[in-house]
Amino acid sequence: MRLDDFRQSDNVEDRRGQGSGGGGFGGGKIGIAGIAIVLVVSYFTGISPMTLFGVYETVTGGGGEQVTTSAPAPQGVPRDQAGIFVSKVLGSTEETWTEIFQQQVNGARYIPPPLVLFSEVTRSGCGTAQSAMGPFYCPNDRKVYLDTAFFAQLRSRFHACPETQGACAFSQAYVIAHEVGHHVQNLLGILPKVHQAEARAGSEAEANRLSVNLELQADCLAGVWAHHTQQKVHFLERGDIEAALQTASAIGDDRLQQQTRGRVVPDSFTHGSSAQRQHWFTVGLQSGLIKPCMATFQQ
Repeated sequence: MRLDDFRQSDNVEDRRGQGSGGGGFGGGKIGIAGIAIVLVVSYFTGISPMTLFGVYETVTGGGGEQVTTSAPAPQGVPRDQAGIFVSKVLGSTEETWTEIFQQQVNGARYIPPPLVLFSEVTRSGCGTAQSAMGPFYCPNDRKVYLDTAFFAQLRSRFHACPETQGACAFSQAYVIAHEVGHHVQNLLGILPKVHQAEARAGSEAEANRLSVNLELQADCLAGVWAHHTQQKVHFLERGDIEAALQTASAIGDDRLQQQTRGRVVPDSFTHGSSAQRQHWFTVGLQSGLIKPCMATFQQ
């Protein structure tokens, strides 16, 4: 993956190095035990970790600490290698989605999301953000949250891309583009409608199916971004697509469940199987169109 033609976005809020105070925590981290409780409950119920972290904080009082106000996080263009990579991918999504909206969404204006870089823990509009949760998009404040330590986990924990950094770069870009895809869904009005439908769902399995459809659509939208960006700047190199598909497969619900539970329970899927994630990313990559991505809710 070549980044030479990518413009760095200045829409990055860098909270790294602010410790637990990044964005408004005193010493009140939820703690390792709290993280474990929330993630286990989320895994076996399919309920969003963001929702559960908020509930945990409400019940426990956030560990008994008072929330404090920290210094404003630096806003602009990061200067370190990881920050530069993230800001360049974000800058590419800004340019590409601006053009796609003009061409495919009746000339509607694309409003880019800020991206928050943090380490370990920070505050989001959706509650506590923990690095253990992985990257996510918060519709309440319309920001993407990312601890770049997740990129190392793609290789070491999930074996989600080849060992070499170059081959992993597009896999990392796919992760960012997937979260930006959720922002696109929010701008299109899809995200709030699905969340309302999840709240009205008659069963946990039905709510999980809606979540899967939403996540697969974000995979498809990530492919749409890659299609148009490749047409403009030819940034992809040999092995990049295969690495991204390897990542999509590695973080499929069936693969993760097999590794952790030893069995697969489709009704508990919240993001889709490995095959589904690969398929819908490929649909977006090959078509370059938003419309085919809408079909994730028709399967």
